[in-house]
Amino acid sequence: MRAPATVAAVPDEPYVHHVDIRYLEVDQQGVVFNMWYLAYLDDAMTGFLRHHGLAYQAMTDAGFDVQLVHTELDWSGSLGWGSAANVAVWLERVGRSSFTLRFDVRDAEQVVVTAKTVYVCVRTDGSGSCEIPPLVLGGLGTPAG
Repeated sequence: MRAPATVAAVPDEPYVHHVDIRYLEVDQQGVVFNMWYLAYLDDAMTGFLRHHGLAYQAMTDAGFDVQLVHTELDWSGSLGWGSAANVAVWLERVGRSSFTLRFDVRDAEQVVVTAKTVYVCVRTDGSGSCEIPPLVLGGLGTPAG
């Protein structure tokens, strides 16, 4: 079994993805309904890959995709309609077939949600998980310390 590729020692700065909160995302309590945060993280993940030179379509065209296998979210605040939010994304860990991204969702003043998501690399032919290919490794950047 081959060991994962090594990466440079200096971690990348976080990628920041902007989100404008839409009316339809807000519940009767006047805050963003919790499930929308998963959509924000998913959009931020694809932006993170693109920022590091990997267009999602290029990954799937090469026969690979990633699937979410675990997410943890912790709320310390909330977002409301008309708010602008930024989702900072860092690579936390790279394994043989999976990687973990860390997210901070911020409003103008503070972090309102922290999250970690584990993604596993899969083949688009339906054959299941696979070792992270060099194409995808190149789109992940360098893990944070």
